[in-house]
Amino acid sequence: MRTIRLLLLTLLILAIPAASFAQFGVAITIAPPALPVYVQPMAPADGYLWTPGYWAYGEEGYFWVPGTWVMAPEVGLLWTPGYWGWGGNAYAWNGGYWGTHVGFYGGINYGFGYAGIGYQGGYWRNGAFNYNRSVNNVNITNIHNVYNKTVINNTTYNHVSYNGGNGGTHARPTAGEQTAAHERHAPATAAQSDHQQAAGRNHELLASVNHGRPAIAATAKPAEFSGHGVVAARRAGAPYKAAANRAAGTRPNESKAVATRTASTRTNENKAAANKAVTTRLNETRVAENRAAATRTNENKAAANRAANTRAAENHAPKPMVARRQIESNKSPAVHAQPASRPVTTARSQPAPHQQSEPRREAAPRVQSAQHAQTTARAQPAPHPAKEAPKTEDRPRK
Repeated sequence: MRTIRLLLLTLLILAIPAASFAQFGVAITIAPPALPVYVQPMAPADGYLWTPGYWAYGEEGYFWVPGTWVMAPEVGLLWTPGYWGWGGNAYAWNGGYWGTHVGFYGGINYGFGYAGIGYQGGYWRNGAFNYNRSVNNVNITNIHNVYNKTVINNTTYNHVSYNGGNGGTHARPTAGEQTAAHERHAPATAAQSDHQQAAGRNHELLASVNHGRPAIAATAKPAEFSGHGVVAARRAGAPYKAAANRAAGTRPNESKAVATRTASTRTNENKAAANKAVTTRLNETRVAENRAAATRTNENKAAANRAANTRAAENHAPKPMVARRQIESNKSPAVHAQPASRPVTTARSQPAPHQQSEPRREAAPRVQSAQHAQTTARAQPAPHPAKEAPKTEDRPRK
């Protein structure tokens, strides 16, 4: 949820003109509460510089970040506080920074030397910070580099915590502040960041809980929210507008709901699109596989049919003459092996009854032609039938 909130705030920031802002962190359409009234705790030691408290914005709306004493990251650097500024359609937070000169901080009168322009709480000299006792609470027993100078406050002290918009200050950067804005800067220290994060986790520091009067208005050291160095607010800087706070809390919740619904819708759409794509690919793959299988089946059937037709055509085709002659020669080898003149020779040597046998009658018509028969008749001599005649006359003798 924190990520969604930061995303929404980033979108709002992008819609705000950045010409008059040094740095953007968050933006919102509800103005922050007034600065609470509190006293400054005593400086813990030499070298600590005062950083005023401010209203930050979190998931549950505005919360108070207590003012505290902080060690400067380098000798000679001064702290320029952050401030809320109206950009035409939203309030944007301009983060503070360390630099050799104090820059523009929205004309906000944070007190304790930050009267809206510059800093009158002290200065660096010879590597040591000198404290103005008129605006700083220091123990002169432990800190000797002090001075006392009355600060003339030309800024209306009304505890307003933002610049521009309805009810905000109307200050604009001076030439010196614009020059300071282009100098080398250092961001907030780790101790300052931890201090703000600790304040964001403290439920009592929510504006909706303390109504602009936090129980921890300032601390002696960063993130030390208990002990003798803690100072409570004496009163709220202005009457707390609960309706505005509820609107501030409702709109982020509505934004969260819209963002959640949008994210859910996009997730569902992405899932549906992914499922459709997967289903389409599967269907296309199946169709391609079915087509390939059908094509292979048809090709195999066609090949089988062609092969069957070829074998059938070969079986029904007329056999060659040579094959048929070979078959006939296998069926009657004796007929083809005997010459045409052998029946004549047999007739000479065998008696008449044997000439009347069936084998001789079958062979003569198939092999010999009429011409051959005539030749045989001519070749046979006449005496042979006369010699066989007496054999028939022997029957009366028996």
